[in-house]
Amino acid sequence: MQFLTRPDAQLHIRDEGPRDGRVVVFANSLGTDLRVWDQLIALLPKGLRLIRFDKRGHGLSDASPAPYSMDLLVEDAEALCDHLGVKDVTFIGLSIGGLIGQGLAAKRPDLVKALILMDTAAKIGTAEMWNARIAAVREGGLLPMGPAIMERWFTAPFRETRAEFALWTNMLTRTTVEGYVGCCAAIAGADLTESTRALTLPVEVLCGDQDGSTPPDLVRATAALCNAPFRLIPDAGHIPCVEQPEATAQLITDFLERTAA
Repeated sequence: MQFLTRPDAQLHIRDEGPRDGRVVVFANSLGTDLRVWDQLIALLPKGLRLIRFDKRGHGLSDASPAPYSMDLLVEDAEALCDHLGVKDVTFIGLSIGGLIGQGLAAKRPDLVKALILMDTAAKIGTAEMWNARIAAVREGGLLPMGPAIMERWFTAPFRETRAEFALWTNMLTRTTVEGYVGCCAAIAGADLTESTRALTLPVEVLCGDQDGSTPPDLVRATAALCNAPFRLIPDAGHIPCVEQPEATAQLITDFLERTAA
């Protein structure tokens, strides 16, 4: 069991691959844990050092008291890199993980060499929307929200034909309330438009063509903001690394090759 000790929480981490390999750090979406990358990682080139972590209140990590700020979540990722002694990382962020990646790249350009933003934006939704979700989860938990969230996460064919679909629902609904609403608060308060506009490192932006959480037009606008290529992943919702791991892995592999120097 690998972990990172923060002042108010222990975070579960996974650090795999050769110590001298190119470092790739993954940050996953709201309501998922580091297992969301399992299928994708198996398809990436050999020889990479692959680092994953569970956000506060997700997976095996502690749930410190909500609300969280985006600055706090960025500090967690920063502490992870410093703890492991890695620099020049390629950071791959999905949804809220993409916000964390944008924030880390702006704060610590010495740590982040290249950035892949997946199904995310510089600003996601409104504070009113997120505050309403926080209130609903505080009142009724995550279980009642599961079906609506799954419709945004996955396409109808995936939901209707894939036996493992129920397990992704379980992952969401078993997330701690404190961790979920804490991260909702971080998203509600995050507008990274100006810092993302100022990024100069290589960036690529990916999005499932049927994403119902961060629709393609929203994600495309963030790509334009930082002058990054935008790639649509066919037949995928909000979590392409689960629904279309082969296509997603190929796009990531191509980006790694282009930014190898």
